[in-house]
Amino acid sequence: MGTNIIFGIVIAIIVIAAILYAIGYFMRKKNQEKLNALEKRKENLFDLPVIEEVDEVKRMHLVGQSQNTFREWNQQWTDISTKSFAELESQIFEVEELNERIRFFKAKGAIEQAEATMNDMESQVEEIRAGLKELRESEERNSLEVQKALDVYEELKKNLREQGEEFGPAYNELQKQIKNIEIEFTQFVTLNTSGDPVEAREVLEQAEQHTYEVEDLMKRIPAAYEELNRTFPDQLKEIQDGYQKLLDQKYVFPEQNFQEEINRVKKRVENSTNDLAKTEVATVEVANRDTASDIDGLYTVMEREINAKKYVMKNRQVIVDYIEHATKNNRQLLIELDHTAQSYTLNHNELGRVRGFQTEVDELARRNNEYLPQLENHEISYSEVQSYYKDAYKILDDVESQQVEIDESLAELRRGEKVAHEKVEAFEFRLRNLKRFVEKQRLPGLPGEYLEFFFVATDRVEDLGKELNKIRINMQDINKLVSVCEDDLDLLDEQTHDLVDAAALTEQMMQYANRYRHSHPDIKAAIDKSLYLFSKEYRYQDALDEIGTALERVEPGAFKRIENFYFNNRDLV
Repeated sequence: MGTNIIFGIVIAIIVIAAILYAIGYFMRKKNQEKLNALEKRKENLFDLPVIEEVDEVKRMHLVGQSQNTFREWNQQWTDISTKSFAELESQIFEVEELNERIRFFKAKGAIEQAEATMNDMESQVEEIRAGLKELRESEERNSLEVQKALDVYEELKKNLREQGEEFGPAYNELQKQIKNIEIEFTQFVTLNTSGDPVEAREVLEQAEQHTYEVEDLMKRIPAAYEELNRTFPDQLKEIQDGYQKLLDQKYVFPEQNFQEEINRVKKRVENSTNDLAKTEVATVEVANRDTASDIDGLYTVMEREINAKKYVMKNRQVIVDYIEHATKNNRQLLIELDHTAQSYTLNHNELGRVRGFQTEVDELARRNNEYLPQLENHEISYSEVQSYYKDAYKILDDVESQQVEIDESLAELRRGEKVAHEKVEAFEFRLRNLKRFVEKQRLPGLPGEYLEFFFVATDRVEDLGKELNKIRINMQDINKLVSVCEDDLDLLDEQTHDLVDAAALTEQMMQYANRYRHSHPDIKAAIDKSLYLFSKEYRYQDALDEIGTALERVEPGAFKRIENFYFNNRDLV
């Protein structure tokens, strides 16, 4: 028993030792792999051609700001290649020693410190190489950029030399600005060749900016100068000469400051020319737009008066004739209204409206009589008279339109009266026919309601005849009465035929119901009651309902069959 326990303990110790050995082996191996990776990264870092790149930039003999920048990069590389490298070597040696002494966890921490140092060195080296590359390429880039800007600059000098007259007063200022650009380029070349490409780049950027600004000016100045030197002066001379010519022809301008406006535009052209000499192109372009707009306005004023004269000369007599025509029409319409008012009531203030027309026409005539001598004496502008003529046409057209409307309404009164007389005759004829139609039916009598409505319709037709026979009739009331009479007669016609149909159907139903008189007491009672309603009270519809209902109970469908036969053979019944 004791031997087994001892054997078990030995086995456990062996197993634990094996496990610890395996763990130590794998940790040592893992640390060694990280060390190998660090060594590889260190070799790769120092295999980079940083020293060659530093020497290449050093041979450029940089000065000024560029030299200062290079010194910073060079010093940073020196620090990395000495201090940082030595620190890294020390950290790697410490890791190797700890790994050999089986102090794996402490070795792991040391490896992490070494990796952090390696990361920092790689980052700094990348930054140094980028900075050295920028220094190398800046000179090359300057050379390309300066060539492009110099090409533009040379083209500007050529254009100014060959096309100087296109720039007018701006020539001297442009020449001065181009000279300043030349000085900047010279300064750039001096800095670039002396080994300071960074500062040279700043000077180049200024030279480029000024070059392209002058290029933009030289593109815009010729058009602005063309307007100031030729277009505007020619137009203003044409306006001035035209204005004077119109004044000589006795034109009158409502704009009393027209000459002042011409002078003001001339002054603006002069000011813009001075601004152009200072190459203030944006200011000149804005002013030129205003000048062009003002010149268009001056042309418009003169064209307005020229066109207005043509219009006035063409329409002067036409307006006179039109006023006389409207006056004559109004006078005749007043006579017609007076005559019509003796026979008809006027309901739409026709007389007041026509008198209002005369007031409007008289006012037009008064103004026209004022303008005519003013035109002859050249005391009024043609445009003002033209405006009056156009307003006058609108008023006269409206007056004539309403005159025609009123005249038509007067004629309509007479036509309406004739139609109303014809209607009365037609109404009376319809009443007589309805009366004869009812008499032919030989009914025992007529219901009181029917007779009352018949007399009401007859009285209204008689009232219509009386209204038409008055000395002065009101067609508005007559037309309303005509409409009422038409409605009454339509309703009377309907009631008459309903009454006759009900009486005839009642007789048909009673004749048919006689076959059931002895066999069905209720039919006998219905026949007796219907006969009473029919012959004593003349309530033909009630009599029909009474006998029809009783017959339908005895013989369903009989009522509809008899009714259909009656309406299909009304002429035979």
